[in-house]
Amino acid sequence: MINSYEDLNKYLSQINAFISKEEGKREKIQEQIDNTKKALDNIQDEIDLLEKVNILFQKTSEFARNQAKFQIESLVTNCLQYVFENDIEFKIEIEELRNKPSADFYVITKENGTTIKTKPELSRGGGVVDIISLALRIAFLQIHKPKIQGPLILDEPAKHVSEDYIFNVADFLKKTSEMFERQIIIVTHNNHLSAIGTNAYRVTLKGTISEVSKVLID
Repeated sequence: MINSYEDLNKYLSQINAFISKEEGKREKIQEQIDNTKKALDNIQDEIDLLEKVNILFQKTSEFARNQAKFQIESLVTNCLQYVFENDIEFKIEIEELRNKPSADFYVITKENGTTIKTKPELSRGGGVVDIISLALRIAFLQIHKPKIQGPLILDEPAKHVSEDYIFNVADFLKKTSEMFERQIIIVTHNNHLSAIGTNAYRVTLKGTISEVSKVLID
């Protein structure tokens, strides 16, 4: 209760002190708001940067993937055309499934002006699959980084290829070894394939014992 002028001054002083205190709180809160806003702006800048980096990585990954795809398609196509002596082509189709790339393989042939696209296993029997499998192994070895050293080991690489094309397979393997300077070790029952080797050995089973003898190559 205010009864005098002094009481009024005292009351006004209390009010001014309260106002000053609240203004101090308001300034502190405003400072915190400003700092939070700056922090949010910095975070947004970082998010924008990360998004740009992610886009760059995606494009870089896509570019590298397309480069590898082109190299593999070219090598396998050349191998198929060399062996089967026609215009058969090998194609890879890549799509994103759950943010992961998935690849499907196809064989493209032309007949009477019509383009035919089939899965390798449905094209001309197992011979095409054998050659594609062989070419893919070679392609993966050559494009892998860092380069994979050591020989290429093959077990009956052309067991479904007809005798009409087996000479082409043998010649392709020989030229591949020379071109890429990579030793090729083949396990085979086919005399035409064994004949291309620098060294050849015959394994004969006698009872329970395997006998190894060197084969003279003309």
